[in-house]
Amino acid sequence: MTHFEEEEYTEAKFDIEVWKKIFKLMAPFKNNIYLGVGAAIILALIDAVYPQINKYAIDEIAGNGNTDLLPYFIGFYVVIMIVIGFMVFSFIINAGNVQRKLSYVLRKKAFQNLQRLPFSYFDKTPVGWIMARMTSDSRKLSDILSWGLIDLSWGLLMMIFITIFMLLTNLKLALIVLSLMPILIYLSIYFRKKILHAYRKIRKENSKITGAFNEGIMGAKTTKTLVLEQQNYKDFDKLTGTMKHHSIRAAMFAGLYFPSILFIASIATGLVMYYGGNDILVHGLQFGTLYVFVAYIGSFFEPVMQLANILARFQQAQASAERLISLIEEEPEIWDDKDVIEKYGDAITFKKENWEELHGDIEFKDVTFQYDKGEKVLTDFNLTIKQGETIAIVGHTGAGKSTIVNLICRFYEPTEGKILIDGKDYKKRSLGWLHDNLGYVLQSPQLFSGSIEDNIRYGKKDATLEEIKHAAKLVDADKFIDSFDNGYDTIVGEGGARLSVGQKQLISFARALIADPRILVLDEATSSVDTQTEKSLQRAIDVVLEGRTSFVIAHRLSTITKADRIIVLERGKIIESGTHLDLINNKQKYYQLYTNQFIEES
Repeated sequence: MTHFEEEEYTEAKFDIEVWKKIFKLMAPFKNNIYLGVGAAIILALIDAVYPQINKYAIDEIAGNGNTDLLPYFIGFYVVIMIVIGFMVFSFIINAGNVQRKLSYVLRKKAFQNLQRLPFSYFDKTPVGWIMARMTSDSRKLSDILSWGLIDLSWGLLMMIFITIFMLLTNLKLALIVLSLMPILIYLSIYFRKKILHAYRKIRKENSKITGAFNEGIMGAKTTKTLVLEQQNYKDFDKLTGTMKHHSIRAAMFAGLYFPSILFIASIATGLVMYYGGNDILVHGLQFGTLYVFVAYIGSFFEPVMQLANILARFQQAQASAERLISLIEEEPEIWDDKDVIEKYGDAITFKKENWEELHGDIEFKDVTFQYDKGEKVLTDFNLTIKQGETIAIVGHTGAGKSTIVNLICRFYEPTEGKILIDGKDYKKRSLGWLHDNLGYVLQSPQLFSGSIEDNIRYGKKDATLEEIKHAAKLVDADKFIDSFDNGYDTIVGEGGARLSVGQKQLISFARALIADPRILVLDEATSSVDTQTEKSLQRAIDVVLEGRTSFVIAHRLSTITKADRIIVLERGKIIESGTHLDLINNKQKYYQLYTNQFIEES
């Protein structure tokens, strides 16, 4: 995989460069951040000043009996409460806005880049890995960088303000409290390392569990038919058991950490009470001063724990940040040159006004191809296809049939050699130009949630209902669609689960046809349908292939007898080429394949 393995993410150290990239994404809503942090700073200042107000009340009003100041004191309290309420409101509103906007930006950027990435990326990247990045990781990051960032500002400023006020109020008692800081810092570092390590293990196992969830759901039918429920349960139980172990370990260290901090705070309180009490008796220290330090100890150690928790969350989110940045910045293995993009647009943003018309002449010139770290599938492969010609490709599994059409569609690119379309290297034109002129019908049709009308319209976004019905009629799909109560408004379900395989295939065929492609690829498009449906498709194929450059990969050889040319592949090389009658008369490989299949079907 081009991205880091999961272990590398979970064990990675704090990387400031990753966070710089994340913060850059937050620039458009920096005003929300400034307002939220500003509110947190004001709250921290008020929290630090608050005990000083109470000290004044204790010493002046209660101690000296100066009740004339009481109305002013109450009024000042009311003003403080109003300011606190407004700051808390601003804090919550702005932090919430940052969370929602950042989550939106992260998912939008990641999904946008996924649209640019080629087949090869999805071949080697687990679906569970991508789903975890788009959901849990984006949610974790947006949470820590909204609430966490503002809480961090509050906690840090709170400690600074309290330290200043303590030093100004009584130097001796302030130094007593601050003398415990080294112990506090040591405990925080020790426990947070332990907790962070455990949480990284949890994230690692959680990623595996997400992948197992995806495989388990997608492969539910296979699990049932092979009676693998018990084995799947054991495997899943092992994964969740490992995650439970690390979760308990993290909870144990967290449970020890907070009582340890409270213990240090209790020691500080005891020392202040002891030395402060002596100073009251011997040196005439005011009761208000002793109250201030007792209040400050509680207020001082709370942000210490808060800061340690937030910093730990930032460290835990490090892996999420790295994963998301890797997805957002993942460079496609297939891309257009800058001059091509400047003229034709990229794979997402088109400049159709500069696109030349695609006629359909295709030529392989000394093409060599191998998948990543795999054996060569094609070596010095040459093939010329004329505009409007229908080419059927046959051969055993692994012969290179799908590789040829994937190269034509530029889902992959030749390792060596060139592919020319209309006499020009197809790398000199954009991916968008090629794919806009391409129709592809897969062996396993993929439908999207929504209605039948929506799914056919995917081939042409501005298609009218009349055009959709015409495309459906060409493939004889109109018959079963009209039999539904809701007709073209019938909901197909996730992946087309409410339709039969044949019905899904007919809809996917109509979807390809409505785009009016210049190059049409049928990748064993009739292998999953019954004989009657195959006849419907074959009648449609005969009509729509007219005038288009077409490639048909067929398992049922009876469906390609009308092809202009049939090429037989073996280990990436053409061993036979000609019409159906020519190859039958030659009585070589194709003849053997055809007659054997005919006998089996009979």
